[in-house]
Amino acid sequence: MSSEAIRVVGIGKQYRIGQQAQYGSLRDDLARVASAPFRAISSAFRRGASRSDGGRAKRYIWALDDVSLEVQTGEVVGLIGRNGAGKSTLLKILSRITEPTRGHAEIRGRAGSLLEVGTGFHPELTGRENVYLNGAILGMGRAQTNSRFDEIVDFAGVEKFMDTPVKHYSDGMRARLAFAVAAHLEPEILLVDEVLAVGDGAFQKKCLNKMQNVGQEGRTVVFVSHSMPAITRLCERVILLDEGRVLSDGPAHVVVPAYLNSGLGTTAAREWKDPSTAPAGHAARLRAVRIRSEDGDVVDAIDIRRPVGIELEFDVLVPGCKLLPHYVLHNQEGVLVFVSIDQDPAWKDRRRPVGRYVSTGWIPGNLLAEGTLFVNANMMTMEPWQVQFAARNAVAFQVMDSLDGNSARGDYAGKMPGVVRPLLEWSTEFAPATTSLLSSGSPGGNGSQESLA
Repeated sequence: MSSEAIRVVGIGKQYRIGQQAQYGSLRDDLARVASAPFRAISSAFRRGASRSDGGRAKRYIWALDDVSLEVQTGEVVGLIGRNGAGKSTLLKILSRITEPTRGHAEIRGRAGSLLEVGTGFHPELTGRENVYLNGAILGMGRAQTNSRFDEIVDFAGVEKFMDTPVKHYSDGMRARLAFAVAAHLEPEILLVDEVLAVGDGAFQKKCLNKMQNVGQEGRTVVFVSHSMPAITRLCERVILLDEGRVLSDGPAHVVVPAYLNSGLGTTAAREWKDPSTAPAGHAARLRAVRIRSEDGDVVDAIDIRRPVGIELEFDVLVPGCKLLPHYVLHNQEGVLVFVSIDQDPAWKDRRRPVGRYVSTGWIPGNLLAEGTLFVNANMMTMEPWQVQFAARNAVAFQVMDSLDGNSARGDYAGKMPGVVRPLLEWSTEFAPATTSLLSSGSPGGNGSQESLA
């Protein structure tokens, strides 16, 4: 007979937020590429970013609100929902990283968690030292960790860097090692948040296989992901959160399709089959947004070296309008990466007849940095300037960097900051050293390895 591994009763988590930041208009953000009429878009973005409260900024927000649930020992449960639904907050409470504002949670068993890249790692310690530190935190003796050490290193694929401080690791390297530690030190309960957000396709497949094995061994897994194929593969039961509340709890084959058809999902493709619920203005209506590979497939992950297309499908409802389809790209930190406006010469400055249109803006390979990218799909009409629709976080996709040596990182394996990662053309001129230069010596460093800044 199964027993409860996790019991959550009336959990609520309230956060205080400061005065709403004063955002510049989109015109200001695009001062070098656009002009005054885009102020209307900026207003639309701000209206979509938070609920109206009479012009006053909210001081508190409930990330979770009266959440109750039970997870039985040996269950593999998926947590899904759009960004801000409360999934990560719930896992942080279960991991004892944060305390609930009200209610309580009970955990029966030794829990291991992978909530963010490198969570639980000490940046000044080496990879090897962090493996043993995490083993001790999980209550494992040194002999037990020794018995798993080679398996952990082999799984993570970072053997060359085990004696390097993890502060010099890239996000992908930290994620590899963190997942390997969490999965191989045999916690009775494994809490995993977006392990598929970094790493290449081969490593993601290894992670999924490992979590599947963990579940088959009778251990409890709670898995958060935006990847619905991964959720349906791993989880028989799925819990859907929305605005901090449990919206649905049931079999994966029931909850996931309902979620994808509800318009709540942030996935590689989102469609509005019911025109009455689609984002729309008087002149145009959004019907679908999709992420396309160069082969035309809908994909939720793309190799950093490959181009990716963002496809907007929309209806023109009245004839004679000049339209400005465009999308806005943000990364997982909420930083605006760029805005792209439809510049197809076949339709630029033309008044469009009524009908269905599919516009795709292609992003070249070796431009975006690795990580999660979120897409706002927008439409303006010109003459007069009016917002027709602004669908925030309509779709999302992952950019995965390569360690093959032919992306912008080359043979450098450390962290590379920035919202873009272009592969630039470099040239070098060389002059042989003179005798006087050799005799005078050359400046040198201390030989320490540092992350790029």
